[in-house]
Parts: sequence; structure tokens; C-alpha cells
Amino acid sequence: MSVEAHEFIPLPRQDPPLAAARRRLSSPVATVIVIAITVLWTIPTVGLFVTSIRPVWQTKRSGWWGIVEDRTVTLDNYVQVLTGGEILPEGIAPYLFNTVAIVLPATVIPILLACMVAYAIAWVPFRGANIVFVGIVALQVLPIQMTLLPLLTMFSNGWSIGPVPIFPNLDNPETGRSLLMGTYVPLWLVHTTMALPLAVFLMHNAIARVPKEIIDAARIDGASHYVIFRRMILPLALPAIAAFAIFQFLWVWNDYIVALTFAGSSADVAPVTPYLAKLAGGYGVHEHLLTAGAFIAIVIPIAVFFLLQRHFARGLVVGAVDG
Repeated sequence: MSVEAHEFIPLPRQDPPLAAARRRLSSPVATVIVIAITVLWTIPTVGLFVTSIRPVWQTKRSGWWGIVEDRTVTLDNYVQVLTGGEILPEGIAPYLFNTVAIVLPATVIPILLACMVAYAIAWVPFRGANIVFVGIVALQVLPIQMTLLPLLTMFSNGWSIGPVPIFPNLDNPETGRSLLMGTYVPLWLVHTTMALPLAVFLMHNAIARVPKEIIDAARIDGASHYVIFRRMILPLALPAIAAFAIFQFLWVWNDYIVALTFAGSSADVAPVTPYLAKLAGGYGVHEHLLTAGAFIAIVIPIAVFFLLQRHFARGLVVGAVDG
């Protein structure tokens, strides 16, 4: 008895939404639009660099595009900014060091706290978890300008609710000045506090998307919350962590109002933004030095962005499409 062979014709493969989205965004029209936006976005940076290498008398006479006619360039502006000159003899180096010392803890601390809070809300069942999450996210509507004076008063005089102390009074009785002033600690605390609502929101969206079956399997194997968080949650949430890290890094690096309020403009603690404000001089008379200092200040953020751009792009589209 013969068995008739049946030919199986495979059904057409359905493209997942992610592949369809990639195909649409890879069209020639989309490519032209992206190139045009990139060129327009790059023009101010090119103008900043060209102005920074032109002699001062040329910057006063014409805009940066004048280099097409007169190609005279100089590095004197960078020499004055790096080594110090008549305006600010200490140079930009101490301010860059202060900026790095402020940015790194102010980026790492909120990420660690936000990841732990997001994991607790998403995977540690407790009553009122949704209310806590909504309350934390709602703090994003609080303008940072409204918090500066209360925080400055708290760091100087402490804070208490009735007889219960919440934050101690750290005033030095000999000098009458808070022990925190003149240190990086207030800047770390303020930036961490202001970053936590958005960080918790982003981390919760990423951590809550981890399949429940993976968490249940780990619990059956006897894994504790610490093991699950460190070995499973953090690696899976890496794209979202990298995306927020770039946002927070750039925000703290470019911050001026918090730095000026809690650090002043001295080279002991102040970051690079108050230095650039002082470098400009009255009525922008030292514009040629300002452009050189600004270009030096943006080199590190640009390098960080290019190093993390792959994770940054993945973090932005987490949850947008399901492949």
C-alpha cells in the first residue's frame, strides 16, 4: 500500500511589527529627512568651533561664515582657556574636574535608587503600590525653581516637623556656615531628588515588562529578591538604564541654576557652567574665549553619547513595538 506524498506549501511569513517599522523608517524619503535634520542640527556646533579658532578681531568683524573669505585661524583662544589667562587664571581644568565629580554620582545614585524602587513596586506585592507609583511620578510637575530656596534653607538650618527632626542642622557654630556648603554633597542630593520621579517612571516601565514566568521560575529555584534584581532585572533593563543615564548626564553637565545656587562660582566646587558665565565677561566682550571654552565643555558629553548611543536607541523604543 502506497502512501501518497503531500507537498506542504508554507504560508507567507508575517512580518512582525518591529520589522515593518524598520522597513518604513528605512525608506529613501526617511533617509533624506534624517540627513537634512542632522545637517541643520550640526550647523550651530560647526559655527561654535569655527568661531573658537578665529582671531578675536575677525569674530568682532563678521560671523563664523566669514572664514570662507579669510581663512586665518589660531589656537590662542584654547591656550587661554586651558592654561588660564588674565580673565580667569585658574583655567578650565578645575571646573571640568568638579563637573565630573558632580555628574558621575548624580547620575549613578538616582539610577540605583530608581531601579530598586521600580523593582519593589513592580514585583514585590504590597498594599498601595499603585498609589506610591502615581505619587512619585506626580512629583515631576514640581518646578525645580520652587525647590531651590527650601532646599538651601534645609541644608543651612535643618528641617523638622514639629519636634521631630527630619534633616539635622549642620551649621558650624564657629563659622555660622553649614558644613555641607562648599562640598559636592548638596549638588548630589538636589540632582538625585529632582531626577528620581522620571527615573522611577522609566525604570518601572522597563522592569514591569519582564515576563512573569521568568520571575516565577527564579523564585521556584530559590532565588531571593536580591539575586533576581542583580542577575536578571538589571541586565534586562540595561537599555532603559543607558537611555536615562544619557539624559541625566547631559542634564547635570549643562545645569547652571542648581550649580550657581549650591556651589557658587569658585573653582573649589563649581562646575564648568559658572566658569563659562564668568568667562564671557561683561556684555560678552570675551566671546572668542567663550566659544573655545564651550567647545571644550561639550567634548565629554558628545563622547558619552556616542559610546552609549546603541543602548540609548534601544531604550527609547522599549515597549513601543512588540516584535
